[in-house]
Amino acid sequence: MSAGTIVRIAARGEGVTADGRHVALAAPGDVAEIDGTVRPGPHHAMPPCRHFPRCGGCQLQHVDDVAYAEFLTGRVVGALAAQGIEAPTLRPPHLSPPHSRRRATLRAERIGRRVVIGFNEGQSHRIVDMAECHILRPELFALVAPLRALIGPWIKERRQATIAMTLADQGVDVALEGVSPEGLAAHEALVGFAQAHGLARLAIDEGYGSEPRWEPEPVTITLGGVPVALPPAAFLQATVEGEGALREAAVEAVGDAATVADLFAGLGTFALPLAAKARVLAVEGARDPALALRSAANRAGRSLLVEHRDLFRRPLSGEELGRFEAIVLDPPRAGAKEQAPALAAARTGVIAYVSCNPATFARDARTLLDGGWWIDWIRPVGQFRWSTHVELAARFVR
Repeated sequence: MSAGTIVRIAARGEGVTADGRHVALAAPGDVAEIDGTVRPGPHHAMPPCRHFPRCGGCQLQHVDDVAYAEFLTGRVVGALAAQGIEAPTLRPPHLSPPHSRRRATLRAERIGRRVVIGFNEGQSHRIVDMAECHILRPELFALVAPLRALIGPWIKERRQATIAMTLADQGVDVALEGVSPEGLAAHEALVGFAQAHGLARLAIDEGYGSEPRWEPEPVTITLGGVPVALPPAAFLQATVEGEGALREAAVEAVGDAATVADLFAGLGTFALPLAAKARVLAVEGARDPALALRSAANRAGRSLLVEHRDLFRRPLSGEELGRFEAIVLDPPRAGAKEQAPALAAARTGVIAYVSCNPATFARDARTLLDGGWWIDWIRPVGQFRWSTHVELAARFVR
């Protein structure tokens, strides 16, 4: 075996040499020596966080932005190639900046008198006790140390708890699971903590669903200029910057369409801004987001109809889709396999496809291309900074 130059980054973050060797923590341009050491090249960066690479929250802090952008693009190109699709025009990727994640789920555990909070190690259930974080918004990270003191007495020995945090319009929304605060003193401690830290909401799930213990006013998230009620555990794009990149791509793809269907609409990330200039049907399978979107649109006077419908079990037909000049869809990681055949046959002008999984996007793209569509452009999006998670927005036309 001889020394080899790293030519690309694999899907899980390892560097890959020209002869196919995978080398941990190597960046493109690095040289993997015979003795197993890595000689840094021009794209090798100094990781900013003391917890890297042990913490599973990041996999790519050792690469610079040029290599990270190439990784995002390469993941999309590779997924398309696996379906026999030649890559179309790929726009420069969006990279969300450090300290921009507005939602995160952390783990907590009590070990003796010590409480650890953080992300799990990669491929492990062990928690990396968070002393710093370069991906979270400061508002979220500022709560880590106070939460250690608050929840420690309520975590059973060697049992993990979950802390979900989302930055809403009113402040941070905190949801705890796996803790058991009992009695008046515990209730007063929860309320005092929420007041002291200006929380928007503090909820606890003890196995019977999320129960708010503090919510002085209804919690909202503003989408397309419209405040929308934020249900507990509702999906939200990870960063404001990433949401903006995806929204701008979808709005551009739709263009001047007067009628738009937004499939897997969620809380209205795309439906609400589109409804400012078009008539929009928003279709969402989860009840709470659908109700929140409907109420928000009615209050704002947006031209938006919301249908609560499971698109996996009951996808829209080609006839239903053909009533719209443009279609927007943003499915979960599983993609839109059940909806794709009707999309392929639909007599509509354009499809804007937002995806959080290049592999299922490419699978659905194959169905669309076989139905006579072609891909105008794709923009990769990296809003999970320094992770291997890749998102994208694409425009399909006939």
